[in-house]
Amino acid sequence: MRSPVDLWVYLSTSPLIWLTLTVCTWIGATEFSILVRRHPLANPVLTSILTLSLIVTLFDIPYQTFFAGAQFVHFLLGPATVAIAVPLYLRWDEVKKVLAPIGVALAVGSLAAVISVLLLGWIVGLPRDVLISFLPKSATAGVAMAISSSLGGNPSLTAVLVILTGIVGALIVTPFMNRMGIRDYAARGFAVGLTSHGIGTARAYEVDPTAGLFAGIAMALNAIATSLIVPLIVHMLPGG
Repeated sequence: MRSPVDLWVYLSTSPLIWLTLTVCTWIGATEFSILVRRHPLANPVLTSILTLSLIVTLFDIPYQTFFAGAQFVHFLLGPATVAIAVPLYLRWDEVKKVLAPIGVALAVGSLAAVISVLLLGWIVGLPRDVLISFLPKSATAGVAMAISSSLGGNPSLTAVLVILTGIVGALIVTPFMNRMGIRDYAARGFAVGLTSHGIGTARAYEVDPTAGLFAGIAMALNAIATSLIVPLIVHMLPGG
């Protein structure tokens, strides 16, 4: 390839165009976030989603076409989630000192995330399948979609809710914690990881390594807790 035009011609006939576009968009969104000093509203995930959605909409690109090229990034979601265990292993001595508070926070947070959805669903009268799709919203995407699908929910709707939950959590966690006067980065990280899974964990790592560590722990533990709590609650719902 002798020029950028040759590269464009090659990519435009291949699914690689969408993988390339996704990666470049993420790099650009990350650089923009750094430029504005990691402002919560400049969250790279939010910026990337908005940018890619605009491009796909403007050029009338079917989602299946886009995903055919970008699915490699989707595949990496699993290894990236597992890799969060590395800092946990490296700092296990620090973590095991606070196992009791972690257990209490996990139980309260996981139950609150599910029960709040139940109450809101009851107030607005959500159909059973939609309510099931909402219940695992605070678990990481792969786990939440599997729970939703196995219980009769809509995994696609669940995926959207998981992403929205993560983005909202990442946007508000820093100003909210600052306003509440919470300075302990372990507590801050655990809270955002429990409620906002991977997106919140990524934000926590941007703020402080300790916050990121405990966010990763919370994300992993909440995935397990949610997979146990949600099926029990669903079976108690009318029609279960």
